[in-house]
Amino acid sequence: MAPTPHPSFTLLPPAAPPIALVCDSPHSGTRYPDDFRAAVPLALLRSAEDTHVDALWAGLAQQGATLISADFPRSYIDPNRKLEDIDPALLDAPWPGLARPSEKSRIGSGLIWRTVHLDTPIYDRRLGVAEVQNRIERCYKPYHQALASAIEQAHARFGAVWHLNLHSMPGNAYERLQMHDRGPLADFVLGDRDGSTCEPAFVELVRSTLAAMGYTVALNDPYKGVELLAQIGRPQLRRHSMQIEIRRPLYMDERTRERNSHFQALKGDLDRLIATIARYVRTQAVENADAR
Repeated sequence: MAPTPHPSFTLLPPAAPPIALVCDSPHSGTRYPDDFRAAVPLALLRSAEDTHVDALWAGLAQQGATLISADFPRSYIDPNRKLEDIDPALLDAPWPGLARPSEKSRIGSGLIWRTVHLDTPIYDRRLGVAEVQNRIERCYKPYHQALASAIEQAHARFGAVWHLNLHSMPGNAYERLQMHDRGPLADFVLGDRDGSTCEPAFVELVRSTLAAMGYTVALNDPYKGVELLAQIGRPQLRRHSMQIEIRRPLYMDERTRERNSHFQALKGDLDRLIATIARYVRTQAVENADAR
């Protein structure tokens, strides 16, 4: 089946018998809306992108999984944040709803990003309330609704669902996070919010498969997963959610955002990982069905 476009996201449906695996790439969007009106060069805005992550994982469809990818950039509005993570310093008037800025807002990357690339201000103005509300209605809510719908359908059909939240991380992630003396950044970082959003066996399956391919893999260091994992991950209800971060130099030039010579090799390894995950999910879904 062909991808299904939407003004704010693309849904890549299963191209094989469906399985209980739903994946999303919330930060790979590269379509910058005309009303963004950022005051910094596009090259700086693009440093926030998880560029090409949706393409790296396109093989999910061939194994029966669903993949939802944002088309809008995270610096415009971030679907991996809570709706109330509003930074009052960005607005030209009081926010009419609940505003509860988090640590992400404090450092400039809340629901609506204030800064990008080493604390460079994105705007030379304050944003109107209606402007932010429009971003929520046009981009954030449709993305969340599509992902929630896919999760619920899979869970209703199979009695369980596994969710992968797919990202990439800059090569200097520790420096950007002001975390020093941490050693080299791993090739992959798996996040399960310190064991709270996913069954350990699934995390270990992904970790060991990647390690056997020769990659270095870390768990929850430095990324644990944010809002989407917190919303979806309920292992006790057979709803398993895990974040996967890929070190960007493995597949692209961070300066130009172009794919590098290692892109296809990495995609091939991910296709093999996807096949391994799919076999696990099929087996577990059958066991869940027998137990119902």
